Amino acid sequence: MTENLSYYHIFYEVATTLNLSKAAQNLYISQPAVTKSIQKLEENLKLSLFTRTSRGVCLTPEGKILYEHVKSAFSSLNQGEQEIKSMLSLQSGHVRIGASTTLCKYILLPYLQEFIRTFPQMKVSIFCQSSNETQKLLEKNQIDFGLIGEPPRQIKRAQKNLIFHPTHIIQDTFVCSKKYSHSLFPITKDFEQRVFQTCTLLMLDKNNMSRQYIDHYFSEHEIIPSYLLEISTMDLLIEFAKIGVGVACVIRNFIQNELETEQLIELPLHFPIHPRKIGYAYLEQAPLSVAAKQFLQLTGLKKE
Repeated sequence: MTENLSYYHIFYEVATTLNLSKAAQNLYISQPAVTKSIQKLEENLKLSLFTRTSRGVCLTPEGKILYEHVKSAFSSLNQGEQEIKSMLSLQSGHVRIGASTTLCKYILLPYLQEFIRTFPQMKVSIFCQSSNETQKLLEKNQIDFGLIGEPPRQIKRAQKNLIFHPTHIIQDTFVCSKKYSHSLFPITKDFEQRVFQTCTLLMLDKNNMSRQYIDHYFSEHEIIPSYLLEISTMDLLIEFAKIGVGVACVIRNFIQNELETEQLIELPLHFPIHPRKIGYAYLEQAPLSVAAKQFLQLTGLKKE
C-alpha cells in the first residue's frame, strides 16, 4: 500500500481530468511517467482502471469505484491540511483550561476576556475544579494546561512528568470581621493558641491544595484547631467571615478591597505563613498546542 501512494496521487489526477496530458501538466511530470505509473497501479491491482477514447481516457467500472474512495481520501487529507493551517493562523482551535473557582475568578478571567476579544473564533473550555482535580484532568489528557497552586514537594516527586511554571505569588492569611476581632485582642504571647483553640475556624475542604498547605503550616507549628467549619469555595469563606461566623483562612491577594474598607481584619501571627506560588502546569509527554501556547503568551501567563 505504502509504495502505491504516489501511484494513487497520479491516478486521482488522471481520473479527475480524464486527460493524460493535463494530468502530467498539473503534476509537473512527463506524460510517459504518468502512463507508466497508471500501468504499475493496474498491474498491482490486476485490473484495468481506464480505457482510451478519442478525447482522452475514461474510467472503467472498477476505476470509478476506486476513484470514489481515492477522492474521499484526498478530500479528507486536504481538509486536514486546511484545519492545521487554520489552527496555526489561530483562525480556529480549542483551548482547554483547568482552574479552581478561585483562580478562575481572580486570575484567569481578566486574561480570558482579552484572549476572546483578540481571537473570537477560538473555542475555549474552562473546567472549574480544585488544583488536585485539575492535575487528574491533566493526567487523563482532558485539558491542555491547568492554572494551579504549586504542588507540595511530595506530590512533585511523585509526578515528575508534571511541568509547572510559576506566574504569581500569593499569600495566605487569617481574617475575621471587625466585630468578631474585638473578642480576640489584645495580642498576647498566647494569641495563636486563643484564636485556634477558642474560635470557629473557617477552612476549605481537605481536597483543596490551599487547605493542604495550611494543614502543613499547622503541623509545623503544632497547632490543633478546636472548632473547624469546612466550606467549599474561597468566596464563601470570605462572605462567612464578613458576617462574623468565625476566622477564615483566605488569600490576601483576593481581599484587598475588604481589608482597605475594614470589612475584614487581618490577624497578626507570631508564626508567619510563607508565600506560595501559582502558575500553569501541563504534562511533559503532552506538549502544549499552538492555541494553548498563544493563550499563555498573549495573556502574559507565559514569560519567555
